Amino acid sequence: MDSNNRQQTEDVIRNLDGREAVEKIQEIVKSAETCFFCTSAQPNGAMNARPMNVRQVDEEGNFWFLSAKESRKNAELTTNPVVTLFLQGSPHSDFLHIEGEGTVLTDRAKLDELWTPLIKAWFTEGKDDPRISLIKVTPRKGYYWDNKHGDFIAAAKFMFGAIAGKPMDDSVTGTILP
Repeated sequence: MDSNNRQQTEDVIRNLDGREAVEKIQEIVKSAETCFFCTSAQPNGAMNARPMNVRQVDEEGNFWFLSAKESRKNAELTTNPVVTLFLQGSPHSDFLHIEGEGTVLTDRAKLDELWTPLIKAWFTEGKDDPRISLIKVTPRKGYYWDNKHGDFIAAAKFMFGAIAGKPMDDSVTGTILP
């Protein structure tokens, strides 16, 4: 436990797994909607990152994305399927880091489920655009940081703590394993 957490009067560590983890992931994705999708197919281990819209987090905790078949990220996933996702739902909460395995798929039923008319801005031929592929990211491990009681209470506790000279952080963090 780091030094800030040792000074807390409340429990700030809460590790999540199973259904509870999936629900937390879905909650954060609902507020964030977009993530940095990072692949690591570089020989030197560096990551390539790009913003991606999370189309869905399913009941098993898998992340679903739409991608162009000829994209660099799809090529990188065939070389090395390791994916890291970074999400931030608000300026002060809803942070999520996920490490997992990415798989490029074609599945018409899943595409129908994920499709919205706005996606036509990227895939101009609509759902029948031959360039569309799906990416499924299966999480292996993760870490989240959030607040317990909402942004307003968290801000009030933070300000009171600063005035009192006492840690009053409303944060909660932990590992997350779907």
